[in-house]
Amino acid sequence: MGAYLLRRLLIAIPSLLGISLILFTVLALAPGDPFGELATNPNVPPEVREALRLKFGLDDPILVRYLHWLTAMLQGDWGFSFASRVNVDELILQRLPTTLFVVGSSQVLALLIAVPVGILAAIRPYSVFDQVANTLAFIGFSLPTFFTGLLFILLFSLTLDWLPFVYQADISATGWRWAWEHVRQAIMPVCVLGFFQAASYTRYVRASVLDVARLDYVTTARAKGLSDGTVTVRHIARNALIPVVTLVALQIPAVFGGAIVTEQIFRIPGIGSLLINAMLANDTPVVMAVTFVFACLVVLFNLVADLLYGWLDPRISYR
Repeated sequence: MGAYLLRRLLIAIPSLLGISLILFTVLALAPGDPFGELATNPNVPPEVREALRLKFGLDDPILVRYLHWLTAMLQGDWGFSFASRVNVDELILQRLPTTLFVVGSSQVLALLIAVPVGILAAIRPYSVFDQVANTLAFIGFSLPTFFTGLLFILLFSLTLDWLPFVYQADISATGWRWAWEHVRQAIMPVCVLGFFQAASYTRYVRASVLDVARLDYVTTARAKGLSDGTVTVRHIARNALIPVVTLVALQIPAVFGGAIVTEQIFRIPGIGSLLINAMLANDTPVVMAVTFVFACLVVLFNLVADLLYGWLDPRISYR
């Protein structure tokens, strides 16, 4: 598996280089000037503006600017934020843990709901439980996250006053009180993202389990006298989860897209809100770095999915 992992990492390098080149070119050709405010500020002399543009190489050809960015990034310098006046890597490291916590928790919640519900709905097709699960799944992925987020705020914050609807990064409490406050304010955004993904995953789990349950080896396992629980867990569920793992890996970009909207609703100081603010301010170094981080996460999760295939199905070998 070590050789396979190394080979996949080597394959990921040209993919990430191509993604970074496309992102950089699109952002360079996009309208807007990060120093546009300086051009309208009478207190900033023209020679200062020209010196800043020369320092950051904004007038150089796109390929030259990209090579400078790539060289600096490989050396650990991800650029300088024109809006925040700090290094880009510091901004990302401040915001990324919050986003990963919300997104990661929502994915765990989605799988904890979708896997058992989908399996139970598939082993009892067209039952009352199956019909209720399908109805709730259709409702779940038909409602966008910004709508369910507003509903949660109206119900649990404004009406019941149970949960805060504004996420605070700096909490003055300590110890268990600090941990509880962080969990308490993350409940609504995690549930909004988790329920939306769980609705989609449930349908895929159900369909995959129905396909595997009809295969010959499942019939043979039952003919040997194995219990229904053993057949379901060891022979059906494990093989049925292989396409679900693929789906989860491919859904990572959509999850981060939904996280951006959710972070705006609940005022979460995550990487999504950082991206929106950077786009509004034409802060291209931040936009470039954040989108490239998203691309790296997508490649990483696809690699994790490929490694999980061999654990779920022993017939798959790493070559």
